[in-house]
Amino acid sequence: MKERIIIATRGSKLAMWQAEWVRGELLRRHPELRIEFLKVKTTGDKILDVPLAKIGGKGLFVKEIEEALLRGDADLAVHSMKDVPVILPEGLHISAVCKREDPRDAFVTQIQDSRFKIQSFNGLPRGATVGTSSLRRACQIRARRPDLVIKQLRGNLDTRIRKLDEGQFDAIIVASAGIRRLGMEERITELLSTDISLPAIGQGAIGIECRKDDDLINDLLRGLNHKETSICVRAERAFLKRLEGGCQVPIAAYARINPSSDSRQQSLTIEGLVGSISGDTIIRGSMEGVVEDPEAVGMALAEDLLSRGADRILSEVYGNPEG
Repeated sequence: MKERIIIATRGSKLAMWQAEWVRGELLRRHPELRIEFLKVKTTGDKILDVPLAKIGGKGLFVKEIEEALLRGDADLAVHSMKDVPVILPEGLHISAVCKREDPRDAFVTQIQDSRFKIQSFNGLPRGATVGTSSLRRACQIRARRPDLVIKQLRGNLDTRIRKLDEGQFDAIIVASAGIRRLGMEERITELLSTDISLPAIGQGAIGIECRKDDDLINDLLRGLNHKETSICVRAERAFLKRLEGGCQVPIAAYARINPSSDSRQQSLTIEGLVGSISGDTIIRGSMEGVVEDPEAVGMALAEDLLSRGADRILSEVYGNPEG
């Protein structure tokens, strides 16, 4: 057994909560371990005044962490799965995907006299200002409420809520999982249905990355993998991989396993969409398949959307990076 194990993580409150949770789960199973943290400042943490789509998207929050793994400075890394690119560096893999928190987006408004100033998403007045850092959210909001003003919102969760409370926005939309994990659930005005805002790929799930050839670490992490969550996230990531999508295009997907009294007859359903940045066009669909091959289900949905016009949206965006 190794004398100590080092977990690489970003230094934000939420990232540290996730890393502490993983540490706690490992110690619960293996109390003899000595586990330390390596806090890594990623490019995404350093550049806060530019939209992610303009500076490269998902890999910005994991690249430096993965480099630490490859150098041997850390033994494992804890990520929000929605930040992890679908193609990983040679020699690394996602060894475990932990049980998913609620993947839905949260609608958050100011509190005035102990109640929410605006009671619901549908209650937003015409011309209200909504803050989000996500093209995916902005696209779906614009499609439903073209009268709203969407403003760029970056920074950690505390910063985003502070900006809301200062009056810079009438409302903000963030992942509900982060708010719940940081004990701020009372700030959620409304959980948005997936009909209004389909989540990001992997949203709400914690992934643990390590070196493929590190047998000891892989053995330790096996007990943290949540089978159902892992299957669903694999379907969503296969969908994204087939679309070759990044943060420059509004893409969303959410997979779930359909309950069945007979586990041998369980099926998997995935909903997904590709949208134009303006929200004028959204190609949306769903696909059902077997849980034994989640990647095939995700790819089948991607092919369906591509055949119905998603290919044109993707080529327009990637053909015009400034768009």
